[in-house]
Amino acid sequence: MNTIVANKFINSNQTLTHIAVVMDGNGRWAERRGYVRNQGHKIGVSSLKQLVKNCINERIQYLTVFAFSSENWTRTESEIVFLMTLFERTIRAELQGLAKQGIRLKFVGNNDSLPDSLVGAMREAEQTTESNNLLGLNICFNYGGKWDIVQGIKKLLENNPDVIKDYTKLTEQSFSQYLALADIPEPDLFIRTGGEQRLSNFLLWNLAYTELYFTDILWPDFDKGDLREAIDFYVGRKRKFGGTVDFRVGASEDENNDQLSNIL
Repeated sequence: MNTIVANKFINSNQTLTHIAVVMDGNGRWAERRGYVRNQGHKIGVSSLKQLVKNCINERIQYLTVFAFSSENWTRTESEIVFLMTLFERTIRAELQGLAKQGIRLKFVGNNDSLPDSLVGAMREAEQTTESNNLLGLNICFNYGGKWDIVQGIKKLLENNPDVIKDYTKLTEQSFSQYLALADIPEPDLFIRTGGEQRLSNFLLWNLAYTELYFTDILWPDFDKGDLREAIDFYVGRKRKFGGTVDFRVGASEDENNDQLSNIL
């Protein structure tokens, strides 16, 4: 009998549950049209609002977006101030509408260097929407994947000091529960707009088995059709999760079980 590695993916009647997005290209979109970069960020907010609606229509349960990287502090001071102001105003302006739609907001990142008023708006939004369950919208702001791992290690050691004496107690599961998004499934599909093909320090731990989709479309131009193309790409992929058997995401459970039985 052939040896295979099979775990949770044997039940392969899978649905697309969680999408993670790097929203890249706002500045270039504006510059190509003769606008200031900040205009691109404004239009980018509209694109995010549309993506949220489209994800709800596609019955996606979780959407995680990279709104501001911990590396973005190298931008000009005026652009940073604009982004902070835009983000806070958007939260306050959209909160009630998002709450009525059944969206639960969660903000992920290091708040230590953020303006107090912005942190206050984020906390209010989380509290207002905490009982909603139509779509979990996770907004990574002043976030970095390396930061997430380091803060997870710190929390693990704070809660389990005996790990220092006996490192055998440290496992992937015991560690991953301290990551910022430990309470939701890992992303099924990663989308990056703007033409670059890298993760840029986004969800480094969480994306281990995620399908990666890159598009040249700049973020302000990303629309319903582009999302559908990304989903179609995902549906056509074969996910192994480290095993030696391909399971096609869009196939039925019976089809993939037949494939498994053929090699046993």
